[in-house]
Amino acid sequence: MKLTGNLIIGANEVPATEGTMKALNPATNQLIEPDFAFGGVAEVDQAATLADEAFDRYSHTSLAERAAFLESIADNLDAVRHELAARAALETGLPEAQLEGEAAKAATQFRQFADVVRKGRFLQLAIDPAQPHRQPRPRMDHRLQKMAIGPVAIFGASNFPISYSVAGGDTASALAAGATVIVKAHNAHPGASEIQARAIRKAVQENGLPEGVFSMVRGGGNTIGEALVDHPLIKAVTFTGSEGGGMALYRRAQQRPDPIPVFTEMTSVNPTFILPHALAARGAQIGDGFIERMLVNVGQACLRPALLFAIKGAGFEAMLAAMVKRVTETSARTMLTPGIHASYLSGLAAMESLGANRVAEGSLSNADFEGQSMLHEVDGRHFLTETVLAQEVFGPSALLVNVKDEDELLAVARALKGQLSAAMQLDERDMPLAHRLLPVLERRTGRIVVNAFAHPQEVSFATIHGGPFPATSDSRFTSVGMTSIERFLRPVSYQGFPDALLPEPLREVNPLGLPRLVDGP
Repeated sequence: MKLTGNLIIGANEVPATEGTMKALNPATNQLIEPDFAFGGVAEVDQAATLADEAFDRYSHTSLAERAAFLESIADNLDAVRHELAARAALETGLPEAQLEGEAAKAATQFRQFADVVRKGRFLQLAIDPAQPHRQPRPRMDHRLQKMAIGPVAIFGASNFPISYSVAGGDTASALAAGATVIVKAHNAHPGASEIQARAIRKAVQENGLPEGVFSMVRGGGNTIGEALVDHPLIKAVTFTGSEGGGMALYRRAQQRPDPIPVFTEMTSVNPTFILPHALAARGAQIGDGFIERMLVNVGQACLRPALLFAIKGAGFEAMLAAMVKRVTETSARTMLTPGIHASYLSGLAAMESLGANRVAEGSLSNADFEGQSMLHEVDGRHFLTETVLAQEVFGPSALLVNVKDEDELLAVARALKGQLSAAMQLDERDMPLAHRLLPVLERRTGRIVVNAFAHPQEVSFATIHGGPFPATSDSRFTSVGMTSIERFLRPVSYQGFPDALLPEPLREVNPLGLPRLVDGP
C-alpha cells in the first residue's frame, strides 16, 4: 500500500492545511517518508459534519448489516497485517513479530464485536406490557432499548500502535454500538495509522455505508484535539494517555454548553502484594516473574506491574536477589518516542529525589532513546510519608516496598490511589490476610488478580480495564472487553407505541429472536 500522508475524511483524501510531519524511527533516530498532513479546525468540522450526517442511517442499520461491516474491517486488517506490522515496527522500535500479534488481535476484536452485535444483548431490551385494568391507575406499555450516543471522537494512544490506535478497541466498540467515529491519529505512528484507516474506509465502501461513518484526522499541538472536544456534533470522547492530557480534555468537555462524557484511561502502577507464606515458598519465582512482566514493551504497557509490596521476612532476600538478577541481565531497549524517553528519565530522577534507593540497573548502550531497566526500594514507613512514590514512571522501572508486618501492608494498600489492576500472590495459609486485604483493593481497582500478574489480559465479557481515578475518569466503565460498548450507548424508552412504529427488536412478535426482559425480573 502506498502511503499518501493525507487525512482520511469520509471518502475524501485531504492534504495538509496546517503543515506536515514525518515519522521518526526511534531505533535509528532517522525520519521516515512520506510527509504526513496536519489538519485544523476546518478539517475537524468537515469530519464532524459527515459523522453527524451519517449517524441516523448507520445507527439504524440492522444488526446483521452492522456485524457484516465489522467483519469486513477484520478481513481488511488481516489482508494488510504484514505491511501494518512492518510499518509499525519502523515507527515504534517494537519487534515486528509482536506487532503481527497485535494486528491479529485487532482483527479478532472486530470479529468478537460482530458476534456481540448479532446476538443483540447489548441492546438490553426490556418490555413492561400494558396493564389497562390495573388499579388504581392503568399502566401503559413501556419498551426500552439502548442506542448509540452519537458521533464519537477517539484519541489514538502512543504505546500500542494498533490495538489502542485507529483500529483499536475504542473504534471497534464504538462502531459496534452504532456510533460514527472520528479518530485523531497519534503522531508517533502516522504510517501505521494510515494503513488502518484505509482498511476501515474500504469496509465502509464495501458495505455501502455513508462515508461519514469513519474519518481519521491528525494535527500538531493541541488545536485539533481541542476542536474535536469542543465540536457540538461530537457526543463522546475516548482517550488513552497521561493524566495531564486526559484531565485537560475532560475539563474542557465539561465546560461545553452541552457537556459530554470523556472516557479516559490514564495512569496505573498495578501494585502486587506478596503475602508471607507465598513469599516464603516461592519468593524467587515471584520476583523473577514480576520483573519479566514489568519489562514488557520496555515497561510501556498500561498493565505492567511496577509496584511491589512484601513483608520483610522469610523468602524476601531470595525474591530480591531474583529481581536484581533479572534487572541487571536486561539490556536497554529503544523506547517508543523521544518524549516518552525524556519523561522516563525525569521520573527516575524524581523517584530518587524522594529517597528511593537504586538497588539494580540494567546495561545501557550509547544508542538514542533507550530505556535502562531500574529497580528501586524503600521501606513501608518511608512510602507512607512519600506516597507520591506511587506515581507512574512510564518505562522499565519498578519500586519494591518492604513492610514490617501485616498492619503496615494494609496501611500502604490504603494509601494507594485508583489503579487499573492489583495482584495478590498467596498460598492457602495466607487466606486470613487476603480476606483483610481484598476489600481494600476492591475500593481502589477495577481488576484483582491472584497468583498471576495483570499483563497479559484477555478480551472477553468479564474483562474490566478501568478503575477509580486517576486510573480512569469514570470507574463504571471498561475500555477493553465486550462491555466496553456500554460507553457509547444510552437508553431510550418507547411508551404507548403502535407495534408498527416500534424499533424492530422491540416489536411484539420478537422478529429477530433477541433476548428480552419482559414484565420485570
